[in-house]
Amino acid sequence: MNQDKTMEFMQIAMKYFPQAKEQLDQAGVEFSPEMLQPFMTLFTQVMSEAYELGKQDALHKE
Repeated sequence: MNQDKTMEFMQIAMKYFPQAKEQLDQAGVEFSPEMLQPFMTLFTQVMSEAYELGKQDALHKE
């Protein structure tokens, strides 16, 4: 996965971060800045895999 896609995925994550933070707060889960990195790594891995799956689907439909 190239750096540009990773940055796009990070931008998407940050767009929804306030909503996720609110949900965690409502659930009583403390979320510290130290916890952000592991979740962002997981998120970018999921987005990368989903992107590749969509890319393969598009190639097979052509």
